[in-house]
Amino acid sequence: MIRETLERLRAEDNLRELPRIEIRGKYVVCDGKRYLNLSSNDYLGLACSDADRKFMQRQPDDGAFLLSNPSSRLVTGNSSDYARLESALSELFGGRSTLVAGSGYLVNAGVLPALTGKGDLILADKLVHASLIDGLRLGEAEWRRFRHNDTEHLECLLARHRDAYRNVWIVTESIFSMDGDCAPLRKLAELKDKYRCKLYVDEAHAFGAYGPGGRGLAAQESVEDACDIRIATLGKAIASQGAFVITDPLTRDLLVNRMRTLIFSTALPPISLRWSEHVVRALPSMDDRRERLREYARTITGDDRHTHIIPIMAGENARAIEMSRRLREAGFWVVPIRYPTVPKGTARIRVSLSAALERADILQFVEACKNIG
Repeated sequence: MIRETLERLRAEDNLRELPRIEIRGKYVVCDGKRYLNLSSNDYLGLACSDADRKFMQRQPDDGAFLLSNPSSRLVTGNSSDYARLESALSELFGGRSTLVAGSGYLVNAGVLPALTGKGDLILADKLVHASLIDGLRLGEAEWRRFRHNDTEHLECLLARHRDAYRNVWIVTESIFSMDGDCAPLRKLAELKDKYRCKLYVDEAHAFGAYGPGGRGLAAQESVEDACDIRIATLGKAIASQGAFVITDPLTRDLLVNRMRTLIFSTALPPISLRWSEHVVRALPSMDDRRERLREYARTITGDDRHTHIIPIMAGENARAIEMSRRLREAGFWVVPIRYPTVPKGTARIRVSLSAALERADILQFVEACKNIG
């Protein structure tokens, strides 16, 4: 059965393997060849700077073992570094309560099952991340999906179902991970108020890269107060690990008591928490890096509205694999994105920009794309 499944995936050009690579600054090294990295989520380019080395040199010799934290937060893992990081996040987000967990996947898989139950309805954008879909499957609430960024379809569902349920949640990403487009957050906030709903926004790909101080798209669109739950990862623009929830104090307390992916997960190591705090406090001073991302996106797309995630559509799996191969021959590390990451028939190359790149790198990539066609 296993062999047959793998052979079927191979025949569908959908078999995945783990590449053995090394990251060296803005480059990927694989099998002795160096490629410019256009597949990183290191949006601000911090992993390619020397900021981490300078940070490590400044760490006090306080006798703490910084590389591990072998317990859950509710047992012995809730070190003072958690409190400092959550305080830094709270300050960045205007005093809102924050809760740090192990990863974006754990947060998206754990928050909604903790906050919803029988008698509740969740309406999620068709293209929300797989971690959110897994969270919907784990919970007891009913759930449906509205067409991607289609607020008219969402309103039809709200008008039809709102009064039949105790609570209704609208769930979306702010910047979508595979298309790079933005959710209509202002309209979603209007619908939330009109139909007395709650709003959950995943800012994983916007936090750090967008908004005043890097607070994300909800801040940029002035709808922060409309969001009952915002989540973001520390593993992308912050170049660290972990994720966090932004909410009110009572909801935070409930998550501490009911969020299974927090309760039953090992705590993050102190060194990661300290590095995350360091970057979070520096985020407001990184406007130059955020502007660099916008400039590079304009250079590739010719569109001021496009984000730092740029899909190059292929359609079929074989075409995406061939595009990836030819771009690697030209010196660029890009990977084919296929089902189930994206819907069948929409395979693509996903270009993920970083402030570590230079304008000359972007121009060379544009020329390579023209040559490939």
